[in-house]
Amino acid sequence: MPNHTVWNEPLVEQTVTYHIEIDGQLLLVENVPARVNVETGERYFAPETVERLQKAVWGECRPVRTVQTPVFEYGALP
Repeated sequence: MPNHTVWNEPLVEQTVTYHIEIDGQLLLVENVPARVNVETGERYFAPETVERLQKAVWGECRPVRTVQTPVFEYGALP
């Protein structure tokens, strides 16, 4: 995968899992193309990628599968 540098930030093109919580529901989108800063982990998405993510998030797409996720409350941890 090609490397890119923007403002002296080393970026690598990767596929990532995008996650967002809406109305208490966690949504995941796997294999999303992104440029990732190798030092900070910050992810950058192309405009067309953001448009496709928005369609998925706002219910215009059907999920390929559903997963069950454990939830922990930080204040309840030992």
